[in-house]
Amino acid sequence: MLLYIHVPFCRRKCRYCAFHSLEMGAATAVRDYVETLLRELALWGDRMGGTPVTSIFFGGGTPSLLPARTIGTILDRVAKAFSVQPGAEISMEANPESLTRPSELRTLLKVGVNRLSMGVQCLDDAMLHTLGRPHRAREALDAFRAVRAAGFQNVGMDLIWGLPGQTLRQWMQQLKEVVRLRPDHLSCYGLTLEPGTPLEDDCATGRLELPPERAQAAMFMDGAELLETEGYIHYEISNFARMGFQCRHNLGYWEGEDYLGLGPSAASTLGGLRWNNPEDHATWIRQVDEGRVGTEAERLTPQTRVLELIMLRLRTARGLRVKAYRELTGRDFLRDHKRLVHLLHREGLLRIRDGYLRLTRSGMLVSNSILERLFEDTEALMALPVDTPAAPLPDAGKVAVPNAGQTTEDVAGQAAIPTVERDGSTGTDAAAAPPSPPPAPPAGRSHG
Repeated sequence: MLLYIHVPFCRRKCRYCAFHSLEMGAATAVRDYVETLLRELALWGDRMGGTPVTSIFFGGGTPSLLPARTIGTILDRVAKAFSVQPGAEISMEANPESLTRPSELRTLLKVGVNRLSMGVQCLDDAMLHTLGRPHRAREALDAFRAVRAAGFQNVGMDLIWGLPGQTLRQWMQQLKEVVRLRPDHLSCYGLTLEPGTPLEDDCATGRLELPPERAQAAMFMDGAELLETEGYIHYEISNFARMGFQCRHNLGYWEGEDYLGLGPSAASTLGGLRWNNPEDHATWIRQVDEGRVGTEAERLTPQTRVLELIMLRLRTARGLRVKAYRELTGRDFLRDHKRLVHLLHREGLLRIRDGYLRLTRSGMLVSNSILERLFEDTEALMALPVDTPAAPLPDAGKVAVPNAGQTTEDVAGQAAIPTVERDGSTGTDAAAAPPSPPPAPPAGRSHG
């Protein structure tokens, strides 16, 4: 299985963030968190002792705010509770301002962290201020060099495009500057305006304005093309990596592997059961002390499982294996969705090869529309007996596709912009997100 550890503390809350985090406060709060986390680990060790763990991911929040020795203590307890596999990927999210001490970086390496994901977000000080980030662009560049100097061989950066006031030229220039550093992995997310956040309020009241939808689409398309020409594999809608540096933990989520989440608000899916830890710290501590974490799980319905199969696999460059759909539903995907698949293939939004359906880059651009239609059709089909032929589907007019002779730029004007959140669900800045199943894995978005 995969192991996710949620560290809820941040220097301060970013203005766009809706994920569970607390400002770093009294030392007692951190101590109580760590002690409870270790007890939660011991509890799961008693329940699942020796279970093989293929990857560990410290997310947040800002896990790098914890002392490196504390991270080492947590990893020691993980090794006692489970069977951490040789060569396991051990990732940590980190903010630049918390990566200033070479001794701490060397200790992180020594205790077992072998992959860092840096929350850079952008290299423009004014935009960083708008986002409420606690660092400046120069600090991000200096932190990356410090991480390399400490010996980290697997370092990624998180960036956000579609920021208020951002132009296509600025985004492309920023990407070129980042590529010169040769990070091993890049996550490039479209900004999602989360309800209730200060940034969402600024845009709603007109104090700030997002770039036009056409410009945002060009940021996605042109940015992806630039990164691929620089040797980065576009292996998931928002993720790029040099050969051999794909995030194995997130790939596990997208491939539907079991995962156990520890810490407040962490999600878990094991053996077809799913649950979330309480977000409230006092409630989480009480559940751990009473041995009740994970006891209120719900079994995933067949419909939820197939919708997640479609949603998660089509986000990846590998795509959806048709045989996996049949194994899960007893139905034939190409038969069920014949008309839609034909349309998408004809318009260059979908490719079929070696038993896999893959979205092209243009398909990724309008992935929200495609997923929405697939969800609606699949939900209707799931209500039919397995051997019932699919009824003729109505015209796929709800899916934004290019007309004959249209350029990518033309399509951009009508496209729903693909974005991604930590729970793996899709969203869009300018259009309603497709209906989604219950929250999927706690990974795959730009952290705080």
